[in-house]
Amino acid sequence: MPNLKDQVVLITGANRGQGKGIAKHFASLGAKVAVGARSFEDAEALSAEIGKNQSLPVQLDVTNEADWTAAVQSIIEAYNKIDVLINNAGIFIKKPLLDTSVEDFQQLINVNQLGVFMGIKAVAPYMEKQQKGSIVNNVSISAFAPINDAAAYAASKAAVSNLSKSAAIELGPKGIRVNSIHPGVIQTNMVSGSNLNINEADAIPLRRLGQANDIAQVAAFLASDESAYCNGAEIVVDGGLTLGTDV
Repeated sequence: MPNLKDQVVLITGANRGQGKGIAKHFASLGAKVAVGARSFEDAEALSAEIGKNQSLPVQLDVTNEADWTAAVQSIIEAYNKIDVLINNAGIFIKKPLLDTSVEDFQQLINVNQLGVFMGIKAVAPYMEKQQKGSIVNNVSISAFAPINDAAAYAASKAAVSNLSKSAAIELGPKGIRVNSIHPGVIQTNMVSGSNLNINEADAIPLRRLGQANDIAQVAAFLASDESAYCNGAEIVVDGGLTLGTDV
């Protein structure tokens, strides 16, 4: 099991879904978790659930550069370092291409793509001073296997996939590793609230939908020294969905 004792970790979109699962799992492994959420009240609620001695709530709208600056500064003031960034916050819009508005596309870019870019820029200078850091981008299998009627979402995720690889090349010499997770269908409120059919797992070779903890465990591996020689890696966590199916 990865050891994250006293590692300082910032998780975006940590108040629900995969982010909440990651935050709780990291705390169980000994990490000091900075809970990032657009609503400070939501961040405070999860921080209280985890324990104030092991967490720090931070206001963080990932589309707002000032929020990034303030959040990272709060973490540095509280812990004097930042070891890990989990870029988890994201939105999903499922619409046919011709029904997707420019506003829809821009919103996906702002949250899913620009938010990750700003996060990397915000933490990397501190990690460079430490000569060590791990950035984990929670992307999607849509980056390379788009689902129907979600072209704009897939485009935003494909951009993050290549951004991650480019960042891994540039930041690797500074001691900063950048890796990606590509979740398949994970049972969260975001998926439940979409018009995806999540009742059928027959197309998945493992015959079940993913859970938040499936992602959290892979994130912990990439955050820890157990993955010390992983840089620019992409780990697919989809139960085999993108391999094909026998039905």
